[in-house]
Amino acid sequence: MRSKIIKEVKVVRTLLPFLRPYPWAIPAIITLGVLSSLAEGIGISLFIPFLESLEKTNGHSNTGKWLIDFFGQLFNHVPPEHRLLVISVCIFASTLLGASLSYSYVVLFAWLDARIGHRMRSGIFEQLLTVGYRFLERSPSGKLLNALSTETWRTSEALSMLVRLIVTICMLVVYTILLLLISWQLTLLVTVAMCVISMIVRRLTHRVKNLSRRATRDNAMLANRMIEGIEGMKVIRSFGRESYEQERFDQSSQQVSKMFKNLGIIGEAVNPVYEILTAALLVYILFSTLQKPDNLAAILVFLFVLYRLQPKIKALDRDRVKLNSLAGPVEEITSLLDRTDKSYLIPGRISHQGLKRAIRFERVTFRYSEAEKPALRNVVIRIPSGKTTALVGPSGAGKSTLIKLLLRFYEVTEGEIYVDEQPLRALNLASWRSRIALVSQDVFLFNASVRENIAYGRLEATAEEIITAAKQADAHEFISQLPEGYDTIVGERGVKLSGGQQQRLTLARAIVRNPEILILDEATNSLDSISEHLIQEALDNLSQDRTVIVIAHRLSTIKRADHIIVLDQGRVREQGDIRHVLELDGLFARLYELQNREVLTGEASYELSDYGSQI
Repeated sequence: MRSKIIKEVKVVRTLLPFLRPYPWAIPAIITLGVLSSLAEGIGISLFIPFLESLEKTNGHSNTGKWLIDFFGQLFNHVPPEHRLLVISVCIFASTLLGASLSYSYVVLFAWLDARIGHRMRSGIFEQLLTVGYRFLERSPSGKLLNALSTETWRTSEALSMLVRLIVTICMLVVYTILLLLISWQLTLLVTVAMCVISMIVRRLTHRVKNLSRRATRDNAMLANRMIEGIEGMKVIRSFGRESYEQERFDQSSQQVSKMFKNLGIIGEAVNPVYEILTAALLVYILFSTLQKPDNLAAILVFLFVLYRLQPKIKALDRDRVKLNSLAGPVEEITSLLDRTDKSYLIPGRISHQGLKRAIRFERVTFRYSEAEKPALRNVVIRIPSGKTTALVGPSGAGKSTLIKLLLRFYEVTEGEIYVDEQPLRALNLASWRSRIALVSQDVFLFNASVRENIAYGRLEATAEEIITAAKQADAHEFISQLPEGYDTIVGERGVKLSGGQQQRLTLARAIVRNPEILILDEATNSLDSISEHLIQEALDNLSQDRTVIVIAHRLSTIKRADHIIVLDQGRVREQGDIRHVLELDGLFARLYELQNREVLTGEASYELSDYGSQI
């Protein structure tokens, strides 16, 4: 029993921070709840003189009970022929006032709920935009999507349950005081009976919190299945795994259905149990009091108050059960919004004024976690300004990690990265990234128009600049043939376009940005030879007087580089211009010879990532 109360208090404490921006909210809701209960209680108490006026006109006899005597004598000064009408008007006025006050708190909470819901969703999205990139890479996308799209609404529902509990408790206090003033003996009997009924209900619903957590977990897993199924549809169909994926999806869906079915069954068990047990209590009280018809009006009012009280008690336990069932979503959202257990990049204050000499990695070591081996080890490199630098190495060599550090997705574990003479961490993050454009082989397009996707590189770009960028990326021709040209919606992740068309749009997005530093992660790998040649010419023009960093696999790309850095197992093995690294007769020289041999024989060229483990 004590542990359950502690758990309920914990849920309430978890919810209270959501109300912190509105410190006046709880006092206002409590005030409205008390006033509406008082108005209703007064309206009910007015039935005492109303019922007595029906049976006699000679006034009210003293009973020794303050409340009954007060209301019994309240209308003695009103002429008997008008008394019923006056009392009826007062009852109606009290009911109207109570209903108005009750509706006022409903309107207040609707406003409050809308504000809190928006702040919650906005806060989570801001958290995803600012939290350390490691958290995003390690959090299942289905879990994050479920939290943002579903659990925020369920947390709002939990807040609604909390407010309803507060108002219900206010009403219970007012009604209980009213019952005590009418008959403390009957009130004591009712209190004991209601405690017994409440204990029975708790025994029926003790599993609801654990079910809620399991339902939240299963719902996140189902969301993950949805995302994987939609995004991986090409792979699923090409491998003929439709039946396998359907079975996995059905299992997740059935598990979610089972969890929420059980939650619904247990939650709704409160209603019939209360109906049966409280009906038995009311029948017993009515039968007992009718044996002594004295003060019949007061007893009938007592029963009427008790009748009005009974659904409030039932609602109290039902809302408590519901609040416990929402503990999982509340904990999920609170955990996601919690900033104390997550890492964040601290932006520098120095505005980046342009790269003049070089980017330098000084003894940089980086590991994704303390338990993992370093992805980069004691890296010392120099990326000269205005030149093209190629990063070469097998898969897992650390090329992508180096780019992530350069974009400052992560902080280095050891060492320092310098931009000219300034540490990268000292630079303002927004001003630094505003000078960079990334074109990755992992293409991403927004579910927006072609024009909007290109302009994402520079939001203020004019229509003429967008078209010029598309032409340089060899994209203008196919865009012009689309149903609505530049206003054509490309679909989620550009699903309505071919891989080559998607790649060309991302190139146009980089071109329109007019970046100081251009990062290319094998940006032409989805293009045919003709488009690749045209785009390579555009990139050559774009690369003039810019700092270009290329993750390179093909000889055609490597030969254009002014500086080559060869990485293997997180270490820099070789670096320099192509002549120098060939003269070292090491890893790069063996790769170069192997690829040249395949090109000369007319066979498919191999990439370094294919041979890194063999060389």
